[in-house]
Amino acid sequence: MPTRIARWILIACLAVTGQAGARDVQVDPARLASLVDDAVAHYALPGIAVGVVVDGEVMLRHTRGELRAGQSEPVDAATLFKIASNSKAMTAAVLARQVDAGLLRWDDPVVRHLPGFRMADDWVTREIQVRDLLIHNSGLGPGAGDLMLWPSPNRFTREEVIHGLRHLQPRWSFRSRYAYDNTLYIVAGEVAAAVTGVPFDVLVRREVFEPLGMTRCQAGSWSRDAVGNVAQPHARIDGRNVVVRADDAMIPDEPMMAAGGLRCSLDDMLRWAQVWLDTGNAQAERPWLSQAQRDAAWTAHMPMPLGARMRAWDRSHFSAYGYGWRLTDVDGTSKVSHTGTLKGMYSALTLLPERGVGIVVLINGDADEARTVLVQALVKQFTDGAGSHDVAYYAGLLAAERAASGTSAVDTRLPARTPTARQIASVAGRWRDPWFGSVDVCPHKVGLRFVSERSPKLQGDVVAVDGRLQVRWRDDDVDVDAWLIASPAHGSASALHMAKVDPDADFSYDFEDLAFVREGDCR
Repeated sequence: MPTRIARWILIACLAVTGQAGARDVQVDPARLASLVDDAVAHYALPGIAVGVVVDGEVMLRHTRGELRAGQSEPVDAATLFKIASNSKAMTAAVLARQVDAGLLRWDDPVVRHLPGFRMADDWVTREIQVRDLLIHNSGLGPGAGDLMLWPSPNRFTREEVIHGLRHLQPRWSFRSRYAYDNTLYIVAGEVAAAVTGVPFDVLVRREVFEPLGMTRCQAGSWSRDAVGNVAQPHARIDGRNVVVRADDAMIPDEPMMAAGGLRCSLDDMLRWAQVWLDTGNAQAERPWLSQAQRDAAWTAHMPMPLGARMRAWDRSHFSAYGYGWRLTDVDGTSKVSHTGTLKGMYSALTLLPERGVGIVVLINGDADEARTVLVQALVKQFTDGAGSHDVAYYAGLLAAERAASGTSAVDTRLPARTPTARQIASVAGRWRDPWFGSVDVCPHKVGLRFVSERSPKLQGDVVAVDGRLQVRWRDDDVDVDAWLIASPAHGSASALHMAKVDPDADFSYDFEDLAFVREGDCR
């Protein structure tokens, strides 16, 4: 394994630092804008902001749509979007600035800065380093502990999320493989806060937003109306874009901030791209970030799977994770990127360092496929020249992929019945999971109701489907139903587990990590 990892790192470093000598690609900004317009039309997007930087200058700012569908408030370059997991590179940058300042080292044990931090395995607790928090190598399953973060709002504090990690059981050996997580980025933010005694929201403003002139970015708690011009997330319902999870007047300081809770505008993200593409910045008398830390951020610390689509579409040779960045190659040139996904909000930042190109895409709607297709079409304008394709071409490729896979969507709403008296008696009670807390599975009218104590949106009706029990959530924001799996003992369950009805649904619904034990009877 060490030899294999070393080989991947060597390939990655060559790809990221090599010289392609291809800055002479001529791209028409009007062509880029037309691709954005095509994506808006093809996917009926409610709002979008796209920008492109070339050789330090903004080539394109193109915005379409509305903050809220049907309310005539236009998206512009100052509109705030949730950037979701594009926050991770900013969290990593805060830590990198602290490394530059001599306040910590990447190989510091986490417990040096957070003495109360624990993982399920004592050896991992002792060995896990600050760098490990950023590269998805913990051995936990994908999205482990995410039910403490969303659906939001909920009643978990940042401290409770971190405390819960000690109860999450690993799926693999520590440092043995890549599996995406969010919770350890929350730990990373608290390490940064502990080093200085300053809350993370203050740190990210002081270390990133202010010195780089990212004047619209928001962290922590803030007033929606005082800040203004804030895009709202949308879902596509009955052929219309409908606002979902709309902001309250006060945006709360949610635990997930360091992992995916920052908001920025198109202009902010273009500035962020410019800084990372500015190779002369590290040579300044007082650089924002040293060359050593810039290199560390874009080093292939953890190999990632290289998918068939990456090989076919981009002719990619490797895939890896740096400090808050994904690293690969496309058409013979390096690509440094990340995406961000929250319900009704999608972001993407793509850098082609050897071409001096940065591409920002911010969307306030259901846009998984739209983001994939649009980013691909935009990137190819700079890497594939005359052979580049449009939105319709890549949308067609995705449709062909689905057809060739021969798989169909899981029917998650099969006919259901009220549970029998015996089924109700077997699972009725108050249950507790060590990291998620207590839930009630108790009689309600003629059936059963599942109610989470700390996650109010996780309330649902327990129904019988083909002899199994299933929870169907009552809040439309929760779009992944769950099986309720009892371990019987003397006629009533002694343990309760859950699993996604659709096994391919978003891994952040980590029902499989729950292990409830009975606390008592229904009250």
